[in-house]
Amino acid sequence: MKPAGWAGIAAAGFLAALSLGTLAVVAVRAESGAGFGPADLAAIRFTVTQALASAALSVLLAVPVARALARRRFAGRGLLITLLGAPFLLPVIVAVLGLLAVFGRAGLVSSALAALGLPPLDIYGFRGVVLAHVFFNLPLATRLLLQGWQAIPGEHFRLAAQLGMTSRDIARRLERPMLRAVLPGAFATIFLLCVTSFAVALTLGGGPGATTVELAIYQAFRFDFDLGKAAMLALVQFGLCAGAALVAWMVAVPAAFGGGLDRPVARWDCHSLASRLADAAALALVSVFLLMPLLMVALSGLGGLADLPPGLWRAALRSVLVALASGALAITLALALAGAVMRMEVGAARFAGLLEASGYLSVAASPMVIGTGLFLVLFPLADPAALALPVTALVNAAMSLPFALRALIPALRDVERDYGRLADSLGMSGAARFRLLTWPRIRPAAGFAAGLAAALSMGDLGVIALFADADAVTLPLLLYRLMGSYQMAAAHGTALVLVVLSLGMFWLFDRGGRFHAAA
Repeated sequence: MKPAGWAGIAAAGFLAALSLGTLAVVAVRAESGAGFGPADLAAIRFTVTQALASAALSVLLAVPVARALARRRFAGRGLLITLLGAPFLLPVIVAVLGLLAVFGRAGLVSSALAALGLPPLDIYGFRGVVLAHVFFNLPLATRLLLQGWQAIPGEHFRLAAQLGMTSRDIARRLERPMLRAVLPGAFATIFLLCVTSFAVALTLGGGPGATTVELAIYQAFRFDFDLGKAAMLALVQFGLCAGAALVAWMVAVPAAFGGGLDRPVARWDCHSLASRLADAAALALVSVFLLMPLLMVALSGLGGLADLPPGLWRAALRSVLVALASGALAITLALALAGAVMRMEVGAARFAGLLEASGYLSVAASPMVIGTGLFLVLFPLADPAALALPVTALVNAAMSLPFALRALIPALRDVERDYGRLADSLGMSGAARFRLLTWPRIRPAAGFAAGLAAALSMGDLGVIALFADADAVTLPLLLYRLMGSYQMAAAHGTALVLVVLSLGMFWLFDRGGRFHAAA
């Protein structure tokens, strides 16, 4: 086996040890307990309920938005699609601050209700958690469904027009089969993200009736140090995620549209006044829903820049260093795994599938349990608090690895399909092949993946909340503490700094990947 193959196997083993191994460490070190209490069972019910509601609302609301984007061409369409990715890159704690500014008890909507003599909104608890998850995941669902619409060959719509099919006929014959194939995967993806969500439940949930499994794991470790309960809850969470993935795989049915000639998609079925109004309303409503919290964060942040707290720039430096380390580690692991998967798909497809699956283990694993397991391993060797930042970078890299693989594996397949035989005939192999052929053509995908990993790490409020002391505070943790102490002016200014750094980190890597990259 070539060194690249061994590198991929080593990366897969490392990821399996990080996700499943840490869970085993926690379970082995845990003392036997009395099982789940009423609060734990309530946390499990709340997790499943809010994840189902969040995923269902996200995909159902995304259908008319994606449909409108797929069949309309208008000025600013590309910008709107780009802005749909902003909530996913936005630090969770900052987005929560923006949602509170719009939907909180003192927010814009509550102020309008008060002017009408109505009571203000209360977005804490179940409603707040679902609202925040829809805010984050509606754009993701829209992008996934939009890809499904774009995969329908333009010739099918041309033939439908020639046959005189109405909009209802096209929906039944073309759009519904596509949705039947795409919706289960989109639903399962969002369900997994909502099950493993931590910062949203920490800021908008809490209490006996609004605690998720991930938050219960944090409480069991941080406040009770009950490792047995943390391990059992982690197993429940892993089972929920694995079950959701299995159900999505069983339910999904390929749309089987076949290939096309890659002609531009022209639609003749959407020129009625009713369809134009429906599409315009869907795009307007989703734009207001997604952009208003971002606008409020910017406006409030500008007003809070004069009240920035002491220590902010030190926290910012720590966050930047953690993000850089996380992005570098994520792209290194993704390249090793993706390269090995590509080489083994020819003669060992099943083993290649196992290697690729190892990169997605972190989706089902709990960052809290990974952190706890690393704490138990490191405790006899060093002070875990002193290693809080490296551990945070490591866990964040593992959490962003699935997104990096989704970007890199298709890019590597394209390179091998277009240039593989030519490179083999020229005797190109090893480092020379990667440097001269592969890297120039996958640099845009690698830059995007590294930027996404760095931006997600910049805004993460997960493992750092377990181990950080006064000397290892990152920007998200500082922002959370400011919100907890009701220093809202300082919190808004800190949130703006965090947004600028997060989006700037993504732009830097993404732009660097595309700069002078081969087409």
